[in-house]
Amino acid sequence: MLKSLFRHSLAALCLFSLPAMVMADEDAAAQRLNTLLSNASTMTADFSQMTLNANGASMQETTGNLALKRPGMFRWHTDAPAEQELVSNGQTIWLYDPDLEQVTIQEMDQRLTHTPALLLSGDVSKLQENFTITWEDSGNVIDFTLTPKVSDTLFDSLRLSFRDGVINDMQMSDAVGQRTNILFQDVQLNQSMNEEQFTFDIPDGIDVISE
Repeated sequence: MLKSLFRHSLAALCLFSLPAMVMADEDAAAQRLNTLLSNASTMTADFSQMTLNANGASMQETTGNLALKRPGMFRWHTDAPAEQELVSNGQTIWLYDPDLEQVTIQEMDQRLTHTPALLLSGDVSKLQENFTITWEDSGNVIDFTLTPKVSDTLFDSLRLSFRDGVINDMQMSDAVGQRTNILFQDVQLNQSMNEEQFTFDIPDGIDVISE
């Protein structure tokens, strides 16, 4: 009788404790990710990007380089043949397409779920407001999976992987199963950076589209 009561009491205690344990794990994941991202006030890197369809077939492969500075400033340059440049000074975004000879200008969308670049350069204190965060720690490699808490997003899930405390790669998946993998290389953190590079100078003869 006492053993049966003990088992039931232990089961009830485990069920009662589970939500608190899950919340604590989410808090720990968010705090750890916040710390890793906050360690980099600036970042430069080269990257290679591959987009796969739902069947795993390659749709596009590109390379480029980037520069980031908190809060919210970034410049992503994608090499030819699909050359583009995405620039933000924290308030405005310029998307320059030299092949189309046009630049699109719009206000920065501060929602982390709509601007993935803000995950690396924006206000990391808002991570837990926007995402459910889980993590796997395997020593020198830590993987974080971020699932948006709202449905109106550019992606269904996003994984950030850090190696020895430095961002290594990012993977985004959308509702139709398309995946975009970005591998960062030659990552340099916390170097002095000229903020002028985060304002785009529109070349002469380029069409300007404002949104």
